[in-house]
Amino acid sequence: MRRRLVSSTFLVVMMVVILLGVPLAVLEVRSVDTSTKTVLATEARMLARTVSMQVSKASLDGTNSGPLGNYVSNMQQMVAADHTATINVDGQSPMQVNPLAIAPNAPTFVATFNEDNVLRNVGVHVTVRAPREPADQQIRSSMYLIGGVALAVLVAATGLAYLQARRLTKPLEELAATAERLGSGDPRPRHRRYGISELDRVAEVIDSSADRISTMLGSERRLAAEASHELRTPLAALSMRLEEIITLADDPQTVRDEAEVALSQVERLTDVVQRLLTTVRTHRRSDLAVPIEVDTVIRQQVHEWRPAYQSMRRGIVVSGERRLMAMATPGAFSQILSTLLENSLIHGAGTVTVHTRAVGGSVVIEVGDEGDGIAPDLEAKLFERGASSRGSTGLGLAVARELAEADGGRLNLVLQRPAVFAVFLTEHSPLSVIAR
Repeated sequence: MRRRLVSSTFLVVMMVVILLGVPLAVLEVRSVDTSTKTVLATEARMLARTVSMQVSKASLDGTNSGPLGNYVSNMQQMVAADHTATINVDGQSPMQVNPLAIAPNAPTFVATFNEDNVLRNVGVHVTVRAPREPADQQIRSSMYLIGGVALAVLVAATGLAYLQARRLTKPLEELAATAERLGSGDPRPRHRRYGISELDRVAEVIDSSADRISTMLGSERRLAAEASHELRTPLAALSMRLEEIITLADDPQTVRDEAEVALSQVERLTDVVQRLLTTVRTHRRSDLAVPIEVDTVIRQQVHEWRPAYQSMRRGIVVSGERRLMAMATPGAFSQILSTLLENSLIHGAGTVTVHTRAVGGSVVIEVGDEGDGIAPDLEAKLFERGASSRGSTGLGLAVARELAEADGGRLNLVLQRPAVFAVFLTEHSPLSVIAR
């Protein structure tokens, strides 16, 4: 990424330098040529008019002008030291000004000017030449200056691009290292921010995930420690009673007594497991809930349960408001919704409808079917453990309600016939969600 940023910036700046530098170089060449030719044209015009005035003065005085050199004086002052001029007056021999200023066959600029003298009825023709070398040298100096500035701009832009790329890529490398560290089992958050809103948002999410992972790992460690300690004694006692049963298999009364003791140990073991699970649920905190997109979880669960519904020639319909955001634990909400869909599949009939809406700061997800509903004698104890109408374990709805309450929500039966269950979750403000 760093190399791409530097190379792309270099190419962009180089294109800008070319688009600006080439026209500037062309303008500089034309400017030098035009300036030199303007100077030559001015010299030629001044020489021609000066010579014409001298010819006219000689005519008014009634004197014979004689050779051109007799009345053309100080011509060298009108011509630059490195310029040459050739002056032709009709009927006179040509006059050279600074004839040795330019080497033979040297490249030159040329300017001519013609002046007609009315009094003498003669024409004055002036040709001025200037060497190209000073202009070419000035052009080369300008090209060196333009090239140096362009090179300096490219070097500066490349350096700035490298620093900017390093500023962007170094946080990404650190975030990648943090994510790798989380995957390796080290959930300590870094709490590092970089002054870039997008990267700071990613770092914040990773730190929040690290906190949740640390909390969950702590709960799992506590559960493992408590389970290993609490289960060791009843399991050992149960093992001993079973060995006694095997040893004393010939005495039915003894076997019966030992079986009753073993059964009591199983009940004790069940109580221990129940208490450990209760402890785990107690350690769950509602602040572990995160903003989730309700549509995404519903879509996932509908996709998983649709084949089962299709095999029974039943359908699932999703309706209501879209893009609702709620505070929940993604796995817990998925389990709640899965439990409701499973109950509708087993105990309900017809099409199942999943309807979503937002009411008074809460997101409500209703799951209902077209079956006979809940029996009156079961409604009061519907969410109790072991309550079931068709021989199931009776744990699904009880666990689902506990999961909802752990995230600060609730699960209720809102309609008995046909059965409609509603999950209430805290609505998450869309202002705190990154625009998608």
